[in-house]
Amino acid sequence: MRRLIGLLLTAGLAVSCAPSTNVAQEREKLLALDREWAGSTKDMGKFMSFYAADASVYPPGMPVVTGGGPIHEALMQMMSAPDFALAIAPAKSDVGAAGDVGYTTGTYQSTMNGATEKGKYVAVWKKQADGQWKVAEDIFNADTSGPPPTTHVMVAPASVKFADGPPGLPPGAKFAVLSGDPGKPAPFVIRAQVPAGYKVPPHWHPTDENLTVLSGTIALGMGDKWDEKAMTPLPVGGLGVLPAQMRHSFLAKTAATFQVHGMGPFAINYVNPADDPNQKK
Repeated sequence: MRRLIGLLLTAGLAVSCAPSTNVAQEREKLLALDREWAGSTKDMGKFMSFYAADASVYPPGMPVVTGGGPIHEALMQMMSAPDFALAIAPAKSDVGAAGDVGYTTGTYQSTMNGATEKGKYVAVWKKQADGQWKVAEDIFNADTSGPPPTTHVMVAPASVKFADGPPGLPPGAKFAVLSGDPGKPAPFVIRAQVPAGYKVPPHWHPTDENLTVLSGTIALGMGDKWDEKAMTPLPVGGLGVLPAQMRHSFLAKTAATFQVHGMGPFAINYVNPADDPNQKK
């Protein structure tokens, strides 16, 4: 009995002396980390360092992106858009009683392709084995949806103005936006002009796209490998239906003009990251 009482007293003393989590302190620490993260949007290396190795990002209108490599690639596509700018304003944080899981919330304002978007975010943080807080889940969306569909869209040939294609594509392509905004999660129509021999190595898009050839001849290949012999030529009037995430390659057999109907935001993800023109700058 004396031995039992002694063991109980020892156990009680151990429990009373066990370290407890200072939730208020961890909450302040987490908010400070979120502010530091918000201030690193112009430094991709530092920005990525706040994510856990198995983190997931939930962009609006796109599939979930998981893992450091895919997240880096997706963010690079977004940040390489013309006139891109991002400002994040952390608002609050909270931490669970165990001190190993917490979240932060706030607002953001981004500019892309000349359009400004305001939105909000929730970031779920988890404490790692080394005691550092890292973002495990990153969720954000706009305050407003895309513009309502219009009854008619009519574009005269003389009003079609071409400009250099997005930096995610090899140089040489010219793009004209006919309707919508490719940078928004809404339908868009673009027209593209490419010179003979223009190539886009194996890649995929996060949303569905339909391609119609207006002049010249292009060729599309399916799969993760470049195989020109297996490509299907598409002359004038040809149609290519490209479901989201389908791996494919593009080749202009002649100088060509084609039109793309898709759902934004437009992005291109290369099967081999070394093919990404952004990585070569």
